[in-house]
Amino acid sequence: MRKFILLLGAASVALAPTAGSAQAGRPLDPREVAEAQQQHAALVAEFGGAETGARAAYVESVGRRVAAFSGVANPGQAFRFTTLNSAVENAFAVPGGYVYITRQLMALMDNEAELAFALGHEAGHIAANHSRSRQQVTQRNTILGVLGAVLGAAVGSGFGDLLSRGAQQAAQLRTLSFSRDQEYQADRLATRYMVNAGYDPAGGPGVLAALGRATALQARVQGRSNRQTPEWASTHPLSENRTQQARADAQATGRLGTGFRNRDQFLAQLEGIYVDDDPAQGVIEGRAFTHPDLRIQFAVPPGYLMQNSTRAVSIRGSAGQAQFSGGRYSGSLENYIYRVIQELTGGRQQLAVPPPQRTVINGVPAAVVSTRANTSSGVVDVSVVAYQWDANTVYHFVMLTQGGAGVGPFIPMIESLRRISAAEAAAIRPRVIDVVTVQNGDSVRSLASRMAYRDFQLERFLSLNGIAANQPLVPGQKVKLIVFGARR
Repeated sequence: MRKFILLLGAASVALAPTAGSAQAGRPLDPREVAEAQQQHAALVAEFGGAETGARAAYVESVGRRVAAFSGVANPGQAFRFTTLNSAVENAFAVPGGYVYITRQLMALMDNEAELAFALGHEAGHIAANHSRSRQQVTQRNTILGVLGAVLGAAVGSGFGDLLSRGAQQAAQLRTLSFSRDQEYQADRLATRYMVNAGYDPAGGPGVLAALGRATALQARVQGRSNRQTPEWASTHPLSENRTQQARADAQATGRLGTGFRNRDQFLAQLEGIYVDDDPAQGVIEGRAFTHPDLRIQFAVPPGYLMQNSTRAVSIRGSAGQAQFSGGRYSGSLENYIYRVIQELTGGRQQLAVPPPQRTVINGVPAAVVSTRANTSSGVVDVSVVAYQWDANTVYHFVMLTQGGAGVGPFIPMIESLRRISAAEAAAIRPRVIDVVTVQNGDSVRSLASRMAYRDFQLERFLSLNGIAANQPLVPGQKVKLIVFGARR
């Protein structure tokens, strides 16, 4: 499953002035800068590392070009732009001038003007102090943060630490904004910055429309309704509303269609970029999660969705939520399980944990236990299943279900965990962008048939390129394909 977005989080309402000079404007808070510097390495590691080389330098140059008009003093030194190796389609900013964009979001874009808008939007959040309050809601807006919050009501604020430890950082990519006004403000600032920098303001509605297409397509792929919460009932602007507003803002500049887009340069930077999961972090394909390097695979029950990060896989469905994690450990499975549960409670309170029951699952020694916690929302069952992968490695599922359900909703998942063969591991390859030039005789259907997916090939091709099914292709035109590539 892909993790969807709508560019960025925010908080605060004061708009920063736009400066025509790179030196004008307010300086960033030195304390926030120091904190961002300290957290940067851990945040980057949480999301699979940072892109390096020509692509990273290109993103940095575009970001600096638009940030020069943000009203922040010394923007060339104040801002830092990082491209993350993440399958989350998003960009975000943290206090202190650090802006992050994922390769997955870049893959949706069509030209440099769209990239400039996304980076300008984030620079706008920093210039307007939006990102400061964002930290206050980070934990509340992730699956794992919610797990910790639900169980925190039962045994104190420490409960859920294990589940939310990675989420506290992961939320900074996954968190949707909580202020409609701030998102619109950042959009307007981005449009202003990019026009001052010479870009075509069409980049704003362009990237927002691409996000809307991707969201709608993913809903179809997952068999979900694409109905959205009415804007008056939501803290985040509906994508179509933001697109319409961004288009109106672009038209109001009087510069629509007159700036540069640098499409060819942008597409050249996209060539070979990873799309979807990096095999080095494991891949999600349908209901299965497979890690070729760890040689492990499991499948979630029908109707359940997964999110993958470098440290864990989170799972959610109508009957419960779970997380898969683990790694190096020396000791008994029983002690491992007790330690997991102790970390869940933060060591502040003890749950009544019965002796774990030993079993063997697909040839792997395992142990399982369930206990119960009273929460403000009712009784919750907390279950842990641990697998002795080898003498020094243990993997586990932590599961939360309604009281009395135990591991029941997750039995198929628990029993599906298995070792994969060397041949199965070798067969897992990354998906990458391939920019191709349309030839005589090419059609949307013939090119879509080359997409590296088993389903919705045509729909994915059309969404990726922003074209209609009946739109004729012109020889010499460049389009994006997603094909299987080689591992790095």
